[in-house]
Amino acid sequence: MELAVGSTNPVKITAVERTLERYEPSVTAVAVDSGVSEQPRSIEETVRGAENRARRALAGTDADFGVGLEGGVARLEGAPGLSLIMWGAVTDGDRTERGGGPTLRLPDTVAEQVADGSELGPVMDDLLGTEGVAESNGAAGALTAGLTDRTRALGQAVASSFGPFVTAYYDADD
Repeated sequence: MELAVGSTNPVKITAVERTLERYEPSVTAVAVDSGVSEQPRSIEETVRGAENRARRALAGTDADFGVGLEGGVARLEGAPGLSLIMWGAVTDGDRTERGGGPTLRLPDTVAEQVADGSELGPVMDDLLGTEGVAESNGAAGALTAGLTDRTRALGQAVASSFGPFVTAYYDADD
């Protein structure tokens, strides 16, 4: 199975490779523009970024599938605060499927800075005294004390968006 991932971020590549390991994928990282802001601020914008990444990655290769992953923040109806969200999209060129990864509430001090316009990665780097948290355990790893990490969290978005292509439970016309 040939996969084109719309990112050169090693965490995103690893998330795809590990999640789809049973299919023995050949994964190509493709630098693409997400077409959304650096810090998506809604479910809609985060999903659109994942879709754009998937479609643009596939268009630039001869892969079987394009995979896009996007992290964002959003206020969710019925849940307090600002949440970190992760979405994936997979396309074979005819059909595009989407799926979410874990969602976790951001601490108020982090949420306030992000709500004021800062990007989550640099805010987390400042909080943790690190550099490049988005290319390591991510906010998900730090905010769960390692119960999950960015690779596993993004992997859930990969699994959720890829599922309709590998099971018989979805109608291609859905």
